[in-house]
Amino acid sequence: MKAHDSVHTRAARTILTAGAGATGSDWPISDVARMSRVSSRTLRHYDAIGLLTPARTDPSGHRHYGPAELRRLQRILLLRGLGLALDTIAAVLAGETDELEALRTQHGWLLAERDRMARMAATVDSTINALRRGETMNANELFTGFEENPYEEEAIARWGKDAVGRSNAKYAALSADAKQGMADESAAINADLARYQRAGLAADDDAVQTVVGRHYRWVCFHWTPNAQQYVGLGRMYIDEPRFRAAYETAGVDTQFLLEAITAYAAGNLA
Repeated sequence: MKAHDSVHTRAARTILTAGAGATGSDWPISDVARMSRVSSRTLRHYDAIGLLTPARTDPSGHRHYGPAELRRLQRILLLRGLGLALDTIAAVLAGETDELEALRTQHGWLLAERDRMARMAATVDSTINALRRGETMNANELFTGFEENPYEEEAIARWGKDAVGRSNAKYAALSADAKQGMADESAAINADLARYQRAGLAADDDAVQTVVGRHYRWVCFHWTPNAQQYVGLGRMYIDEPRFRAAYETAGVDTQFLLEAITAYAAGNLA
């Protein structure tokens, strides 16, 4: 999500606060445009591409939207606020089978972003107070809440901004315990790989492949690669110095990991 409160997010927060339309059960496109701060032209475009179909079209050709369509528009605007493209939003909505669960997930994203913005606001407030007192803040404290993923630029270049944005939002919605659990599983996977490597097991050994299966499932939290993409990820662990250094620090030879990933992809992924 962008650091500022986007127009899409503001619209999503307010779209369902208005009363029913003229018929008491639906809203004409003009009312929806006013409530959502989305132009009628944009709403017609959403209809044309199948992203948001009106509940009905009256004899005059005017579009009308019911409560279900307004809720869908709310989710569209929330996802737009996260920076996702329309085709990506369509794919996300198509994959939703439980509307309530989808809203809970997006609520988690918003709460995580609220917390991040609160940390940034507190940092700026501390900076203001330090300047008023004529003091100099600790350099590290100047950037509390401004943390960035050091691998994000590389990930965007390889897999696109939308995929990275979805992954970041999904991770941000996790509880602190869940985030720690992911970190612990990553460390455990690396420890097992290093142990089997030291024991001289082949990359396609069943024990090694079981661990690689855990690695693949760990990766799938963020992104679900096919066989070619998963092997490409293994190559990136070798090619990118920071990834290679991280694995080598954990005692894992990245060439061994690539061979194990290649064997797993060949036997388990399309």
